[in-house]
Amino acid sequence: HGFVSKVVVNGQSYAGNTPGGDTSPSPIRQISTISPVKGAANKDMFCGYDAQVASQVAAADPGSKVTFTWSGGGGQNWPHNTGPLMTYMGACEGTTCDKYTATDAKWFKIDEVGREANGGDWVQQEIMNGGTYTVTLPSNIAPGDYLIRHEIIALHLGMTEGGAEFYPSCTQVRITGNGSGTPNQTVSFPGAYSDTDPGIWDKNVYDPSAPYTFPGPPLSNLVSGDSGTVDGQGGSTSSAILSGGAAPTGTASGSTPAGTSQPSSTTGTGNAGANPSSGKCSLKSRAAPTTSGNLSANYPRHFSRVMKRLLNDFQTTAHQW
Repeated sequence: HGFVSKVVVNGQSYAGNTPGGDTSPSPIRQISTISPVKGAANKDMFCGYDAQVASQVAAADPGSKVTFTWSGGGGQNWPHNTGPLMTYMGACEGTTCDKYTATDAKWFKIDEVGREANGGDWVQQEIMNGGTYTVTLPSNIAPGDYLIRHEIIALHLGMTEGGAEFYPSCTQVRITGNGSGTPNQTVSFPGAYSDTDPGIWDKNVYDPSAPYTFPGPPLSNLVSGDSGTVDGQGGSTSSAILSGGAAPTGTASGSTPAGTSQPSSTTGTGNAGANPSSGKCSLKSRAAPTTSGNLSANYPRHFSRVMKRLLNDFQTTAHQW
């Protein structure tokens, strides 16, 4: 499966360590395996399997850009294409992040993204194609040491309860400045999700017209501006992220955010107040995706259409008989 192999914080690039391999200086907490965390109540939902405190803390400013590169095993591209990407932050209270071993961090969500557009591919497809994903840190966040918990939830098996695959990753940052913003709602990991949440057990995951409900809390009151962006390989620049795009619900400077009392944001029909914002894709060359020996890359991207075509063929043949 995969892991975060590189992160760029405020223009500075940091390599991650291969899960279970040698340890080199990095702000990315090393995990023990590329396998997914299974079960929303798993203790490793915190930062990934056996995540170890990293030796570096990356310098960041309020409003800094943070870019994540996901890789598969053996240097291959990320292998999955179905499900959301979400990003949280949590303060390393009482110490610096390179010494923070507590698992009771209070997390607030700063970004979430699902499909590129109504009826379109999941943004995760771009990651599988070799793209990277960039989020913007809150512009009024109070200074201090924070963990950035960036995760992919792979839902190619999400049609059955317990089929979701969780891939959390934590990066240690030290934010400077004189901001004063604090989150008004936080969650814990494990605890924020349930295996029966609509966005985790999703029977319509292969129906591109079906709405998607993000698990976890709404976006923090600290969030403002556009959603994260994906730097993909191939194709033209896509337009607004309308289905599953991040829906900013907060404004900086402590003003009252719209929709902070909402449950997890929903896209499509039945959306109780989420306001999908525009996102954009820009091209950034990386190695071509490698799918040899990778069954996950071969999952149908338009399952419902394929089944409909097979049914039509069967009906035609039966009529001829």
